[in-house]
Amino acid sequence: MKGLARIGKDKIGWVEKDRPVAGPRDAILRPLALAPCTSEVHMIWGDIGDYMPTDRVVGHEAVGIVDEVGSEVGDFKPGDRVIVPAITPNYLRTPSQRGFAQHCDGMCSGMPFCMAKDGVFAEYFHVNDADAQLTPIPDGVSLEQALMIGDMMTTGFYGAELANVQLGSTVAVFGIGPVGLMAVAGAHLLGAARILAVGSRPNAVKVAREYGATEIIDYHNGDTVAQIMGLTDGKGVDAAITAGGDVSTIGQAVEVLQPGGTVGNVNVMEHAESIPIPLGAWGGGLGDKTIRGGLCPGGRARMERLAALVRYGRIDPGKLVTHRFTNFEDIEEALLLMHEKPKNLIKPAVILE
Repeated sequence: MKGLARIGKDKIGWVEKDRPVAGPRDAILRPLALAPCTSEVHMIWGDIGDYMPTDRVVGHEAVGIVDEVGSEVGDFKPGDRVIVPAITPNYLRTPSQRGFAQHCDGMCSGMPFCMAKDGVFAEYFHVNDADAQLTPIPDGVSLEQALMIGDMMTTGFYGAELANVQLGSTVAVFGIGPVGLMAVAGAHLLGAARILAVGSRPNAVKVAREYGATEIIDYHNGDTVAQIMGLTDGKGVDAAITAGGDVSTIGQAVEVLQPGGTVGNVNVMEHAESIPIPLGAWGGGLGDKTIRGGLCPGGRARMERLAALVRYGRIDPGKLVTHRFTNFEDIEEALLLMHEKPKNLIKPAVILE
């Protein structure tokens, strides 16, 4: 089979691979829909790629059709159309029993796609522990919607969960790329009364408002912190979600956070050894401001809950898809588009049916 791989620093290309083999609890899938992610950009053009072997197939966002199952798989059979979570942990490990399956075999090891094995941008791909990972696509859920559930939706919603968004609260969301937009939607569903979304791209601003943003903070119009503090009469926000920016963004979130509030970070940061936290805004370390950062949950139970939100009309994650492709080989163009990030882009997707 062929797959799209990282073939060297800053390089992608098509490679020939052996078809993956299913263990007793595993499944082999063919892709029905694929999407590139900023994580692939980090892997290919950033620091994360330094930990990957050459010719590793990339990709971790997919909807697939089951082609083969192992002898112990009980809930799925060839021909089933399923949502594939980006995070497919080993649930038999001790960290999984402690509630942190994302870190089952070490920090962030719950995403074996790309990091420990070939990813999903291939004619066939492997999913471990199929019964614990895969989720049937519910009736009425499109391939585009299903594709956005497995990573974008779970990640953005996790940002809102990490930030402990409460009913009637005021929330700031830093960054309204696809993950940030899902963080806006997640904060809205959790009951935030007021959501201040930081971003400026017209497509993203439009969707942010549709997902529940009450105000848009355009950093081109002045200092982000000053704008948020001005809009909140100097009080700041109850919760903040960082879904974009750089290592300074968490510091900005701390600055606008009220005592007792929480920053939820779902942004991957690079090119720095530490994160600067403004000491005064943190009360010299005594400000009762919490910072939480985490890799999103995966697994079947999580996917079923998120898919139910889509099925019953609570959220339409398909709005994230702005650029559509229809051929398997188009995933290369879609990935390059994600790297270049033109202003009208939110999320590219390859829909094969």
